[in-house]
Amino acid sequence: MILPTVMYKEAATALWPVIGQARIVSLLEQSLERAAVAHAYLLIGPRHVGKMTLALSLAQALNCTTEERPCGRCPSCRRIIQENHADVQVIGLNNGKVDESRPKTEISIDQIRDVQHLASLAPFEGKYRIFIIDRAEMLSLEAANALLKTLEEPAETVVYILLTSDEDGLPATVVSRCQRLELMPLAVVELERVLCEKWQIDTSRAKLLARVSHGLVGWALAAAEDEKVLAERIQKRDRVIGVIDGGLEVRFAYATEIAELFLKRREIVREILNIWLDWWHDLMLVKTQNSEDISNVDRAEELKGMASGFILGQIREFIGYIQRAEEQLRQNVNPRLVFEVLILNMPERRNG
Repeated sequence: MILPTVMYKEAATALWPVIGQARIVSLLEQSLERAAVAHAYLLIGPRHVGKMTLALSLAQALNCTTEERPCGRCPSCRRIIQENHADVQVIGLNNGKVDESRPKTEISIDQIRDVQHLASLAPFEGKYRIFIIDRAEMLSLEAANALLKTLEEPAETVVYILLTSDEDGLPATVVSRCQRLELMPLAVVELERVLCEKWQIDTSRAKLLARVSHGLVGWALAAAEDEKVLAERIQKRDRVIGVIDGGLEVRFAYATEIAELFLKRREIVREILNIWLDWWHDLMLVKTQNSEDISNVDRAEELKGMASGFILGQIREFIGYIQRAEEQLRQNVNPRLVFEVLILNMPERRNG
């Protein structure tokens, strides 16, 4: 479903803490005013864009006990944000029955059966029972089919909110039963301004956080509050730079390390590939005289020096190889083969 063209406020109301999604907030506010709330929503967008914040705000608005919805102050709103409201459940990889001996890789049929049971009951303390399914693309096939049956027979007092960064990972039949809302990252210059004005973050730090987050408010705020977040990213980036200047032995050792990590922590490896892409994209920007747009603003001089060692065609070609590696990993190609091929296609930097 494509959002209808509606008149919306320039900035989301202060009652909705999500930043940069004024059009979606306005649409939801109008639905609340008309008592025309959908039985299921699909919030789509990259990690850290604000999907969970928006989902919890909608849950607050639906169960808020004041006229200003969501007020954020009433007992219902407070319990929802504290994750102890009887009628608001978050379902994801981190809950349900977990085998501690191995990482959980899917949302199980048992978790959805629990949802079905609770959905059959009247709300306990609020107006609506609300089920937020985080990373809905991780639903097992059986779980997705069970959820589809539930979405086809919605109860009037139940609302489902599915969150995903990979819409293609969900069955089309599930997507078609939801009102689709796509959250977009904030413009980098706008996020930089918000970080400075709303959170009083130093200008240079705000610029770096806005650039490396690519407008993802959640990541930028997490990095602003916890220095380890940015420090860990810088550490990963420094490894990437070291591999570029390393010999074949260094490169292949790194490929083996990342392939093994992918089998355990896929999200971290995808983050590393994004760091690779950022660095090589910055090299391309420097090479084409667009240095003002680089992400790694704290390493501008190093980027200039490294860019002089490559020709533009080499940089563009390797960016394509990184993107191809990301796609192959999504297609379950052997990760060691993917990273070894990527390493072999990395261009050598010319001296001088």
